Amino acid sequence: MTESVDIPIIAPVPPQYAQAGDAGADLVSSEALILQPGARALVGTGVSIALPEGYAAFVVPRSGLAAKHGITVVNSPGTVDSGYRGEIKVILLNTDPETPYSIAVGDRIAQMVIMPVTRARFIPVDTLPETARGATGFGSTGYGQNQTGVQR
Repeated sequence: MTESVDIPIIAPVPPQYAQAGDAGADLVSSEALILQPGARALVGTGVSIALPEGYAAFVVPRSGLAAKHGITVVNSPGTVDSGYRGEIKVILLNTDPETPYSIAVGDRIAQMVIMPVTRARFIPVDTLPETARGATGFGSTGYGQNQTGVQR
């Protein structure tokens, strides 16, 4: 059974889960606009929430918009902290180099995932424990080679 949390909300259209078991609830646009090729826009949703302490909301792209139209969320995931009470807005980007994208009021533009979060205690040290990976990064796990070991 999925755990749930009660979240007070002010919204003309509350976020909805499209399917049972979905992680993200759809956010819809509260304004109409045309997103030109390569352009970005801050798009209102009309949604304001009161997350309990210990939770955050993450605004992420809708895969269908990204795959079919090149529409993505610029700062994905956009983080909504528990202390924020303003309107949730989504920074959309049209990555299509040629085709404008029209957004109407009520169009699903992003998803919001609610998650518990852990506060870290950052403890200054002089050295970190060793691991097999160590300090290697940015492609250290095989970028540039296919699974047969051939360089791309």
